[in-house]
Amino acid sequence: MRALVTGATGFVGSHLAHALRHQGNEVTAMARSAAKAEALIQAGVRVIPGDLHDSKALQHAAEQQDVVFHVAGLVAARNEAEFMMANCEGTYNVMAAAEAAGARRLVLVSSLAAAGPAPRGAPLSGDETPRPVTAYGRSKLAAEMVVRRGALPWSIVRPPIVYGPRDREILKVFRLAQLRIAPVFGDGAQELSAVHAGDLAGALIAVGSSPATFARTYTACHPEVFTTADFGRAVGAAMGRTVATVRIPGMVGRAVLSVTEAAARIAGRTTILTSDKANEFFQPAWTGNPLPLTRDTGWQAAFDLKQGLADTYRWYREAGWL
Repeated sequence: MRALVTGATGFVGSHLAHALRHQGNEVTAMARSAAKAEALIQAGVRVIPGDLHDSKALQHAAEQQDVVFHVAGLVAARNEAEFMMANCEGTYNVMAAAEAAGARRLVLVSSLAAAGPAPRGAPLSGDETPRPVTAYGRSKLAAEMVVRRGALPWSIVRPPIVYGPRDREILKVFRLAQLRIAPVFGDGAQELSAVHAGDLAGALIAVGSSPATFARTYTACHPEVFTTADFGRAVGAAMGRTVATVRIPGMVGRAVLSVTEAAARIAGRTTILTSDKANEFFQPAWTGNPLPLTRDTGWQAAFDLKQGLADTYRWYREAGWL
């Protein structure tokens, strides 16, 4: 397989690029930073300088590709317009370049945020009516609509929480667990699904390799469902520590998120911890059903939460992040 991976210097994209190379595939990546691309080059990935708004570089990168895996996007932005520019307009640019270059198919890495929250006890399969509740979710849904309207054969994968080696978001939870605390928004009963980054890479390759996945939308995750309180305790257990769950009520949580958002703005940074994010944190469930993906490709997640967090913690220790 000849594959282009956008966002290959990021968390999910790097796992995908390395997994593709491990299987002997020819991999091309787009990268803005030569320093960040060094690990990809060492792994045998062909790197082309450019970004999602560089049409010439995109078309060059997409030439003769069997599959374009579009992973790149923003998870934190200052406003909805920034999300739309990166996640929607960026997707349009990738799709247009792939079509012009004669690529054979496109696999879009979306997010469960595009689907919206699930009812408690009823994980989403991918064919439900989308009801995103945040600017990020709306931008990812807009990207999906762009792909669906395109001429290129497409597949969409919506992962929920993604974690594993090199992830910096779950690292924050581990650092709090070092203090023996596990803050949760609400009462800690929100239901969640998750997928280890290595498993997600395998899911994406499976989707991109199967004709049965054309024009289909999937959720890629382990079938295990757990609560936010369970998650904090599981992180502590991976570190061999008992943690105390600290519940943050709705009003307090929204106030805290407003403060973190304001602090980031003052510092000239972006953060995922915004007042808009509260619209996700206080929902009943963010869960996915991977059975349609397994049915069509045979893919199954190898890491349950306990195994995945242990693997992640081991990597953090070896890398000196903890």
